[in-house]
Amino acid sequence: MAKTTTNKTNKTNKKTSINKKSTSSKASGKNILIKEITGIFIISFAVFMIIVATKEAQTGIIGKSINTFTHSAFGAGAKVLPYFILAVGILRLLNIIILNDNNQIAAIIGFFLCFIIFKAISDADVYAHMADSNDFQELIKASAEFGMRNKGGGVFGNAITFLFVKLIGKNGTYVALGALIFSSIVLLTNQSIIGILKLIKNYIQKFTNLIYRFIFTESDESKTKKEKPAKKQQEESIQIYDYMSAVQENKKAEITQLKIEDIQKNENIPEASKDVPIEESKEKFKQKEITDEIITISDVKTDNYKLPSIKLLDPMPLHIRGDKEDLKKDGEKLIETLNNFNIPCNILQINKGPTITRYEIQPAPGIKVSRITALSNDIALALATSEIRMEAPIPGKAAIGIEVPNRAKTSVYLRSMIESREYRNAPTKIPFALGKDIAGKNIIASIDKMPHLLIAGATGSGKSVCINSLIMSILFKAKPDEVKLILIDPKVVELSNYNGIPHLLIPVVTDPRKAANALNWAISEMTNRYKIFAQSSVRDIDSYNEKMVTENKEKMPKIVIIIDELSDLMSVASAEVEEYITRIAQLARACGMHLVIATQRPSVDVITGVIKANIPSRIAFAVSSHIDSRTILDTGGAEKLLGRGDMLYHPIGLPKPVRIQGTYVSDDEIKRVVDYIKEQQIEIKMFKQNEIIKEIENQTNNEEVDEYLEQAIETVVNDGQASVSYIQRKFRVGYSRAARIIDQLEERGIVGGHEGSKPRKVLITKEELDKMRGN
Repeated sequence: MAKTTTNKTNKTNKKTSINKKSTSSKASGKNILIKEITGIFIISFAVFMIIVATKEAQTGIIGKSINTFTHSAFGAGAKVLPYFILAVGILRLLNIIILNDNNQIAAIIGFFLCFIIFKAISDADVYAHMADSNDFQELIKASAEFGMRNKGGGVFGNAITFLFVKLIGKNGTYVALGALIFSSIVLLTNQSIIGILKLIKNYIQKFTNLIYRFIFTESDESKTKKEKPAKKQQEESIQIYDYMSAVQENKKAEITQLKIEDIQKNENIPEASKDVPIEESKEKFKQKEITDEIITISDVKTDNYKLPSIKLLDPMPLHIRGDKEDLKKDGEKLIETLNNFNIPCNILQINKGPTITRYEIQPAPGIKVSRITALSNDIALALATSEIRMEAPIPGKAAIGIEVPNRAKTSVYLRSMIESREYRNAPTKIPFALGKDIAGKNIIASIDKMPHLLIAGATGSGKSVCINSLIMSILFKAKPDEVKLILIDPKVVELSNYNGIPHLLIPVVTDPRKAANALNWAISEMTNRYKIFAQSSVRDIDSYNEKMVTENKEKMPKIVIIIDELSDLMSVASAEVEEYITRIAQLARACGMHLVIATQRPSVDVITGVIKANIPSRIAFAVSSHIDSRTILDTGGAEKLLGRGDMLYHPIGLPKPVRIQGTYVSDDEIKRVVDYIKEQQIEIKMFKQNEIIKEIENQTNNEEVDEYLEQAIETVVNDGQASVSYIQRKFRVGYSRAARIIDQLEERGIVGGHEGSKPRKVLITKEELDKMRGN
């Protein structure tokens, strides 16, 4: 019985709440209709008054009476009064008055008062009469006469002005007039004075930037003219605080206060050629003497090297801000949708980024987070958008983030990132201009703090553009003797554009087998560097370079190894590649070597557990499934990304990934920068590069000789048979090692080629073997 009674009570409460909602929605609908009808009548009356002011004879007795009254009462203000009334009517009709009708109307009345007071005090005849007169009744009669001649402020305006002049004088009246004007502006805009000044400043900067682009576009294309100051693009980020009022027991939230602030302001950027400081060497580097077994890599003379100019990159096109009314409407829909599921909440903040807008909502006490996250599809349906993503809760905030795709998406151009203060002030020589986060903040990462990076995502999601942005970020910051690159591109076409730049330690590696050997060379270079550190009594590359500067010796460059497609390498030599990557990731940080690995196959056989354990920083682009997202980030979310540079960045030390719109750089921009660097014709000591290439080639052509090879030659020649299984049995080794021994026997001409299931033919006799050995 108790359960039945409780169920009935719950049903009754639900019906009551539904009735309340329907009643409130009907009431709000009636209010809107009343406002619109009132606006129509006010506009009609204003139009009639305009006709009265221009064609009094055609407006009848009422028109003449209105004209006489308005001129007597307001003087010169009678001509502008219809337009103030028209403004009120338009605001009502378009339902623009949202926050407080009384404030808006009071502001319009305040502006009209300012006008008639100014007319009264600025008209010489009217003011002289007020100053000489002490009889208020006589002043009223004279004011009506002046008003009929369109002079002064009429009876109403002159009377107010008369009181002000007698009490605080003419100058005091001007001060009071200024205070009334500013108060009316505050009431009309519902903004503080500081907020209004910021808004004016932003519009002035937009206007000046537009003029600048119009004037200097031609001169930017000419190489002979002087470089003009580059404009820093204003970051598009809107924050709306106190957007929704607190929700009271299943009632729709009402908008209480609107405050809009821009996160980033326009700043004057120094001359384009000075965006990235160029540090000219004052001293000639001296070649350091090292043992023969250590290969010196700093083989470039960069005394005359100049960093690329920012002019080589495309400027960011002008971007029109989105309508803030759309954000408010979407916020209302969001709150209404949650209320329909009995989840009262309010919006604390709205952040609009380049690609998505995040609504930060705070649920009422007692509401479980899981109830909100389960409604993602319903919210997407209500907002008429594609799949949304939720961050519950937002780290460091008592709020849930609902990320909704923007209707108009904005690309983040590399030039805007290179021009940013964060990039210019970055202390590292290997920065990474990642892009902008949800709030429009520039994200500049430091590769030496990562210290290794894994990039993964589906085809076409933005991985290659991300890698190009990384390389370009380094080229705009570092000279060839400061940073060296090893680019491994099994896909052949992605990184070949960079061939020929002095930053490359070796030409772009495209052969997967040579790529594995290049990683093996990196391990030997890492070992050699640690030997040098031990001889110099230092612990890492930074300490070593500081010591070399004090001793006026050559510094050691950092090395960034970039692999564009890991899956191609794993398919050729998975065991070797995994071992090399693990070794480098474990030990290479201190000696200034860093790994950046990208793959479009985020599966466990490519991104193995050992690789993930040693590469802490990761970037996930759009993937097809939750499982792929977990493979990359150990958490979901990447399956809900939008593609085209939309990423989740999870650096070492952060508890949750950060959503970022990645930097975009075009092929034409890359070509211009690479050509500029090549045209400088930096002198390179090619023999050192050739030594490295030969070492890698030797590893490819002459693999490590197995210790059982000589015994295997003796055995197969004596027994007259050779096969992988035979070598396994004789020397008790695994299949892979036995197969390598057979391959080495074939290379030396001891045995023949593969013949299916048959054993290999032994091609030489014991006597021939003895002759080969010189016996």
